[in-house]
Amino acid sequence: MQRALPLHTTAEFLPSPPSRESGGRTLVLGAGKAGGAMAQAVEALWPADAPLSGLVVTRYGHTPPRPAGLAQRIEVVEAAHPVPDAAGLAAAQRILALTRGLSKDDLVLCLISGGGSALLTLPADGLTLNDKQRINQALLKSGASIVEMNCVRKHLSRIKGGRLAAACAPARVVTLTISDVPGDDPSVIASGPTVADASTCADALAILRRYAIDIPQGVEAQLASGALETPKPGGAAFAGHEIHLIATPQESLEAAAATARAAGLTAYILSDEIEGESREVGKVHAALARAAARGTGAFQRPCVILSGGETTVTIRKPAQGTPSGRGEAIESRPGRGGRAGEFCLGLAQALQGQPRVWALAADTDGIDGVEDNAGAVVTPDTLARAGSAGLKIDSFLDRNDAYGYFSALGDLLVTGPTHTNVNDFRAILVL
Repeated sequence: MQRALPLHTTAEFLPSPPSRESGGRTLVLGAGKAGGAMAQAVEALWPADAPLSGLVVTRYGHTPPRPAGLAQRIEVVEAAHPVPDAAGLAAAQRILALTRGLSKDDLVLCLISGGGSALLTLPADGLTLNDKQRINQALLKSGASIVEMNCVRKHLSRIKGGRLAAACAPARVVTLTISDVPGDDPSVIASGPTVADASTCADALAILRRYAIDIPQGVEAQLASGALETPKPGGAAFAGHEIHLIATPQESLEAAAATARAAGLTAYILSDEIEGESREVGKVHAALARAAARGTGAFQRPCVILSGGETTVTIRKPAQGTPSGRGEAIESRPGRGGRAGEFCLGLAQALQGQPRVWALAADTDGIDGVEDNAGAVVTPDTLARAGSAGLKIDSFLDRNDAYGYFSALGDLLVTGPTHTNVNDFRAILVL
C-alpha cells in the first residue's frame, strides 16, 4: 500500500508557496477518506517558515495518528460516509466560507480523495440534508455506477461539480487527488469539487428516472430547466488551475505485480477499470482462475491474477421466511457486507472448491461498505468448511450477506483504516 500513501506520493506535486513580496497566503481545503493523511503529508513537506492553514474533512475514524513533532497547521474534522450527516454539512459550509476574500495572490491547495462526495455535502436549493441522505441511500442500493451516482451528486450540490473552484476565484487553485474511480477522471473523484463538469442536468435527471429515485418536485423542475447546471469546461474560473493525480489504482496494481514477480510468480493485471455487479465479476474471475489451475487458459501457473475498479452491489430483498442455511428464517432483512465481500461470494460459488486457488478482495481504504472489514479471503476449502457449518452460499448471496458468511468462517480481512483510497483490489493466487 505504500505506493498509495500520501506521504510517499505528494512531494513532487506540491507547488511553491506564494512569494513573501506578494503577501499571498496558502489555504488548504479538502475532503475524502485519505484527507487526514493528505493533510499531514502537506504539513510535513511544506516549508516551516511558509504560512499554511485550512480545513479538511475525512471519514469518522480515518484521521491517522499524528507523528511526534509534527505541528498541526491544517484542521481535520470527521463526518459520515457513505451517507452524509450534519457534521459533513457543517464542514462543507465552513470550507465554502473560507474561500471568501481570496485574492489573485493566494494559493488554494485542494486535497481530494474518494469518499468526498458524501463527506462534502451542501444540498442545492430546495433540498434538505434528509433529502440528500435518502437520495444517497437509494443510489447506493440501486446498482448505479460511480459515474452515474456522482453525476447526480454534482447537480444536487452547492459545492461539488466545480463549484468549490469557482468560489475560490480569483485565487490560484492546485488540486492534488487520489483516484478511486475507473479511468481516473478527476471530475468524477469525490464528484469533482474543483473540476469543471461536462455532464448536464439532463444527464442527472435521466439517471434518477432510470433507477426510479424520487426527488422533490421543485428540484426535479430545476433539473429539467437546467437551473442546477454545473460550471463547464473552458470557464474563466478554471483558468490557470492545476490538477495532479498523486496515486492511482493502476500504480498500486503494478506495485503488487512487482512484489509477486519478486517472489517468483508470474503476475497478470487484468484492468484497473473493472465495473459491474460484484458477484458477476467474481464469477468471471473464477472462470479465469479455474482455467489457469487446469492448465487450459491463457495464464500460466504459478501466477497471481490482479484487478481493480469499482463494482456495484444491487441490494435484493429476500422473501419472508427464506431459509438461511442455518436452520433459521430470514425475516426480510438485508445482509451485511460490501462489494469486496460480495465479489468473494460470487467467486467462491463459481470456483466450487477448485484446488490450488486462493483469493482476496478488499477495498483499499480498509472498509468494505459500512462494516469493519476491508474484504474477505477465499480458499480451496471455503465451500467445504461452510457446508460443515450449515452455511449455504446461495442464501447468503440472496440477501447480500457476505459479512455474515465470511465472519462465520473466520475469513474476513480486517485491516482498519488505511488512510488512503485507490478503490477495489483483488488478487487470485493460482499454484
